[in-house]
Amino acid sequence: MNQSNTQPTSRAEQGFSFSRTYFEGLVDQALAHAKQLGASDAAAHASEGCGLSVSVRKGELENVERNRDKSLGITVHVGQRRGNASTSDFSPAGLAQTVQAAFDIARFTAEDPFAALPDEADIAPTSEHRQDLQLFFPWSINSDEAILLALRAESAALAVDKRISNSEGASVSAQQSHFFTAHTHGFRGGYASSRQSISVSPIAGKGKNMQRDAWYSSQRDAADLAPPEAIGRYAAERALSRLNARKIATTECPVLFESPLAAGLLGSFVQAISGGSLYRKSSFLLDSLGKPVFPKHIDILEDPFVKRGKGSSPFDDEGARVQARSVVDAGKVQGYFLGSYSARKLGLKSTGNSGGSHNLTLSSRLTRPGDDLDAMLQRLGTGLFVTELLGSGVNGVTGDYSRGASGFWVEKGQIAFPVEEITIAGNLKNMFKDIVAIGADTYNYGAKTVGSVLIKRMKLAGS
Repeated sequence: MNQSNTQPTSRAEQGFSFSRTYFEGLVDQALAHAKQLGASDAAAHASEGCGLSVSVRKGELENVERNRDKSLGITVHVGQRRGNASTSDFSPAGLAQTVQAAFDIARFTAEDPFAALPDEADIAPTSEHRQDLQLFFPWSINSDEAILLALRAESAALAVDKRISNSEGASVSAQQSHFFTAHTHGFRGGYASSRQSISVSPIAGKGKNMQRDAWYSSQRDAADLAPPEAIGRYAAERALSRLNARKIATTECPVLFESPLAAGLLGSFVQAISGGSLYRKSSFLLDSLGKPVFPKHIDILEDPFVKRGKGSSPFDDEGARVQARSVVDAGKVQGYFLGSYSARKLGLKSTGNSGGSHNLTLSSRLTRPGDDLDAMLQRLGTGLFVTELLGSGVNGVTGDYSRGASGFWVEKGQIAFPVEEITIAGNLKNMFKDIVAIGADTYNYGAKTVGSVLIKRMKLAGS
């Protein structure tokens, strides 16, 4: 291997072992070899990731982990047959063996008329994927500095109140990666990205009256992270607020989902109108295009081009064009989430969502700037404010929803007491239609941004 080809060649490659130029050459070699073997089409992807993670607990260091990984993946098409293989061996022999393996798999795989590269008309133009979405901010933090940040977060949590009796620890993570991908329909592109985070999980109380909670901050740029002391204090306040939790009797009432949990409701909607669920007919929202799924005041927007966005990308995993669009307008579904394969299976066009959604925002036309959490609790009146969900009781086929939950019982718009060991249940079809309000207390959870969500009525199973 030519050493000069493996060295970072620009600021955007600092901290990496392999340069963009090297990855381009590696991918081109893989594609050329696939063609030599007789492939009708091929796509290749080279990537590298590296990072540092540290964790502390009760003022002591627990773990320091450094990760560095690399991968080359190749997809080979032989007519309507497709094969995939990957390797971490970048040597000429390793590359040749991987391409051969993908070719052999393709030769003996059943034909699939939908398995093909994206249509040329759907490929992202070079002018689009060269724009700077500001996704890469290398964090030159060493292990000692990361440990200090984690200790500051945990120490701040423990100092809030004597009732903070223990800790499940605090952690700091600095991760970065880059890739290059190309295929024989002419697409070539790649970029670097980063993700930094600080988290802490304190425990309040003693004996049988113990409660834990956690908080974190995650950003592309470490300069945008919340101060570790603020993260620690807020996590401690959350844990303290859950002390002396009670059970409540089985009932039906309005339910307010805290904004981080509301992002999960949006995630269930995305899953239900994603290509794989739709063409397998395993979704409770089959044939929902153009139909009302939410009340008229609800909109969902997707924007892949948000600078520093956690779900931003100039193209999807296939190199297909992405676009800012309305997914739900006045309650009606305007589009699905489709890659090339699922689009062909459904007789539709790709929406540039191979690999998932991009920066979704769930909003209500009724939301006012002053609709913070206190205002949403007033709107809730008497009912349940949910701050934690347990289990994975969501049936994607039927929409049935049943989750263990804890949070707070609210009376006349004021938090009365914390509650635990309850189950909330409903059906997502009804829950979506019963969204009464969305708060202005927006929270970004991954690639989803949403405020607290108030649902008119759900079943609560308690004591």
